[in-house]
Amino acid sequence: MSIPAKFTERKYLVVLIFVTSLFLMWGVSMTLGDVLNRHFQKVLHITKSRSALVQFSIFGAYFIMGIPAGMFMKKFGYKSGVLLGLILYSIGAFLFIPAANAESFTFFRVALFVLACGMATLETVAHPFIASLGDQRTSDQRINFSQAFNGVGGVIGPVIGSYFILRAGQEHSNDLVSVKQLYIIIGSVIALVALLFSFIKVPPLTDPHIISDDSYANDSLINVDEKKEDIRPRHFIFAAFTQLFNVAAQGGTWAFFINYGHEIMHFSDENAGYYFSLSMVMMIIGRFAGTFLMRFIKPYKLLAAFALCNIIMCIIVAQGFGWPSFIALLFINFFFSIMFPTIFSLGIKDMGPHTQLASSLIVMGVVGGGLFPYFMGLIANHNVATSYYLPIICYLVIFAFGFSYPKLNKRSA
Repeated sequence: MSIPAKFTERKYLVVLIFVTSLFLMWGVSMTLGDVLNRHFQKVLHITKSRSALVQFSIFGAYFIMGIPAGMFMKKFGYKSGVLLGLILYSIGAFLFIPAANAESFTFFRVALFVLACGMATLETVAHPFIASLGDQRTSDQRINFSQAFNGVGGVIGPVIGSYFILRAGQEHSNDLVSVKQLYIIIGSVIALVALLFSFIKVPPLTDPHIISDDSYANDSLINVDEKKEDIRPRHFIFAAFTQLFNVAAQGGTWAFFINYGHEIMHFSDENAGYYFSLSMVMMIIGRFAGTFLMRFIKPYKLLAAFALCNIIMCIIVAQGFGWPSFIALLFINFFFSIMFPTIFSLGIKDMGPHTQLASSLIVMGVVGGGLFPYFMGLIANHNVATSYYLPIICYLVIFAFGFSYPKLNKRSA
C-alpha cells in the first residue's frame, strides 16, 4: 500500500504562506481593473468596446512578460522572480498618479501594463514555486488552495473599488482623484511587501517536476541539458491553447459584470460592484470545494464537468431573465474557480527540466483575456446579455481538454 502524499512539509510552511499571499495581491488588481473599466466609461466618456482595452493592457502584459519572466526565474531563482514582480507591480501603481493628473486613458493603460507585467511575473513564478513545495502528487491541491486566496483578492478588489471609486455621492465619484489615491496606497503596500520578502530565507528545494535526486543549493533552478528532451508533449500544447480560451472567458465575463448588473438588473454601479465581489466569494467557495473534490475525482474529470456547467450558465445569463439569469452569472465564477489552476497544473505535469519554460508559455495564454472582452464589448454596446453567448466557445474548448486529457498524457491519467 502506497503512503499518501503530504500536502507540504513543515520546512516549506512559511514560504508557502508568503507565496500564497501573492495570489491574493494580484487577485485584488485583476478585479480592480474591471471596476476601472466601468469608471472610465463614465468619467472619460468611452464606449464599452474601448473600455475593454483596459483588459487588453492587463492581459497583453501577460503575453509580453511570460517568456522574459520565465527566463529571469530560471537564471536567478524563485525569490528573485518574486521580487522583480513586486517591484514592477509597485511602479505600475505609482504611475497612476501622473495618469490621473493627465486624465489620459492611454496613460492609464500604460500604467496598467507596467503593473500587469509585475502580476505576470508573479504568476509565472508563483505556480511552479507552489508546485515545488512538496510532492508532485499533491501539486494540484496546493495550486488550487493557493488560487483560492486569489479569489479572496478578487473579493477585496471590487469592494474597495465600489466603495472608493464607484460610490455615488462621494466627493470624487465623477473624477479620477479617488483612483489616484487608491493606487498610491496599493503601490506603497506592495513596496513594503517586497521589502519584507527580501528578508525571507527560502529553504533548499527539490522541484517535483524535475526528475533528479539533487536538491537546490539555494532557490536557483537546476541547470540541465535541455537539448536531451524536446518540449512537445501533447498535454502541454493543449493546456497552453486551453488556457488562452479559459482566460478569454474570464476576461469577458468580469469586464461586463457591472454593466450587466446596471443595465439588466437596474442596480447602481456601486451595488453592481458589490455583487461582483459576491461572485468572487462564489469563486472562493468553488476553489475550496474543488480542492476537496479532487481527493475523490480526478482533476481533469472535474474540469470537464465544471466546463459543461458553465455552458449551461452562459445560456441562462444570455436570456436576460432577471434574477434567474443574474444568479447564473454569479454561478459562472463558482464553476470557473478551478479552471485556471487545474489547466496550469495539468499542463506542467511530467515536463521535467522544461517545467519553467512550460509555465511561462501557459501564462502567455492569458492574453486571451485581453482580446475577448473587445469582441464581447462590440455586442454589449447593443445588448450586454447577448454578449454572454460568446464565452460558450471557450468552455467547449476547456471541456475538450479535460475530456481528452487521459489520451494526451497517459502517465498522469
